[in-house]
This record gives sequence, C-alpha cells and structure tokens, in this order.
Amino acid sequence: MKVRRSLLALVALSVVLVAATSARSAEPYVQKMNVVYGETDGIGLLMDIFTPTKEKNGLAVVDIASGAWHSDRGKINDHKRAQMYSIMCSRGYTVFAVRPGSISKFTAPNMLHNLKTSIRWVKAHAKEYDIDPDQLGLTGASAGGHLACLVSTTGEDGSPDAKDPLKHYSTRVAATVAFFPPTDFLNWDGRKPDLKSGGPVSRFVNGLAFPRDGKQRTEEELKAGIVAISPARLVTSECPPLLLVHGDADPLVPLQQSELMLKALKEAGVETKLIVKKGGGHPWPTIHEEVQVAADWLDKHLSAK
Repeated sequence: MKVRRSLLALVALSVVLVAATSARSAEPYVQKMNVVYGETDGIGLLMDIFTPTKEKNGLAVVDIASGAWHSDRGKINDHKRAQMYSIMCSRGYTVFAVRPGSISKFTAPNMLHNLKTSIRWVKAHAKEYDIDPDQLGLTGASAGGHLACLVSTTGEDGSPDAKDPLKHYSTRVAATVAFFPPTDFLNWDGRKPDLKSGGPVSRFVNGLAFPRDGKQRTEEELKAGIVAISPARLVTSECPPLLLVHGDADPLVPLQQSELMLKALKEAGVETKLIVKKGGGHPWPTIHEEVQVAADWLDKHLSAK
C-alpha cells in the first residue's frame, strides 16, 4: 500500500511537471533572466530578455518593469499576467524588460539615468539580437508609465567622443506607450502640493525628486526638482509618438494626469492619442486587450530596415 501511494504521488508529480513544461513551451518566447546592463555604486542593473520563438520582425521594445517606483521581479510577473510579453513576442518583437531600480535606493532622476543606460545597452547589442537600434519602442505602466514619459521627453543624442562606449548611442526611442502614468506632480487632480509642509505627500514627492541627503531646499529649488520629474512639463516637439491608456475609475492615478500629458503633446505637435478605459482601475482585469492596442500603435510607428 505504501509503495502504491508513492507511485501515485510520483505519477501526479510527473503530470504537474509535464503540464508546467507544456505551458512554458506554449509561450511565444524564450526568457533570459537577470542580464546585467549596467552598474551604479557597485549595484548591478538588471533586465530580462524575451526573444520570440518564431519569426522576428527586426524590432524591439523596452518594457519598464516598475510599479510604485519599485522594480522587483514581481513587476515582470505582473506584466506577464497582462500578456505583455506573449502579445509582443507573438508579433515578432524582442522585449527587454528593464528594472531601473527602486525608490528605496534610487530617486526618479537616478531611475531615468538607469533607463537611458539600458536603452544605450540595447542599441549597442542590436546586431546580437537582430533588431534595428533606431526603431525602439518603449512601454511602461503606472510608475513605469511615468518613467516612459520621462525618457520620451528628455531624449539625448549620442556623443561620439565620449570615453564610455555606451554614450556613443542616443537614448531616443521611436514610439512610446504609457499606461496610467503620473505626469505632473505640481498639478495632481487640480491640487498643488505644499512642498515644504513635511506631510506625507510632500515627503513622498520630495523623496522621489531628491536624494535623502538632509539638505534644506528653498521653495524654488523644490519646484525645479519636481518639474524635472514631471514629464507633462517637459514636452517638446522632439518627443516620439506617444499613446496613453488610462482607466476613468483609477483610484491611484487620476485620469487628469494622462489628459495633461495629452494636452502638452498636442500643443507641441507630437502625434498622440488617449484611450480611456471605461470603468478601468489601476489596472483592470482585461488589460491584455489594451496591450493588443499598444502593439498596434508600435506596429504603426516602428518599421525595421
């Protein structure tokens, strides 16, 4: 009887393992985990790379894995559940899921710097992954959407004479999709934060914009630092085409934040669109439908050589 129970347990385990292997093999990608794209203060900066198992389209997407300005592995798993990698890779895109660092160690300007390093790294390795470095797409949701907008509004050209070979490459992308992004910390649903109040909102925003160095900053210095991480205030005509996706029942980031970004982009003459998900929260159960729309946007605006 004991032997029989052991055999049955082994059979059950085999079934589970076969099912798990089949599920993995059914995905349209191969996932390479924890690729180091840079280093800062002795800390390695990591990304996962999702390579299509079928025909590639010669294009790539940098997906920012960040939520609440934390970039642990759970954020990549969240994007898996949203079918980000399945949808993109099934269309032939190679996806670089970048972790820019978390607010526990990094400010938003630090994260922006790390993301720009990752874009340069992707461009430097374009031949290896058979992608066009001049036709990169960029995506992110929530904090990742904020950072995607920030990257898009602060693009830098490459410096051919730079000592660091990565800096030979620009940080510019060809198209962006941002899901429910914070875009203006000085106008949050029509309210302006008291930057020197010391309250929770003030502490959070200041902690996102500035290092925790104990320095006393003037009202003007605080405002300048927060403007520098508010992409709706940084838009220029050089921004790439940018799609915004936002729920009208978002309890965390008001729809107004995407509306501000949309207005600024239109005024600068940048091609843009806002898709409002009726009843959509932060996020919503059927967000994979909007990921398909995001892929359509990238299909429209990216073209391989």
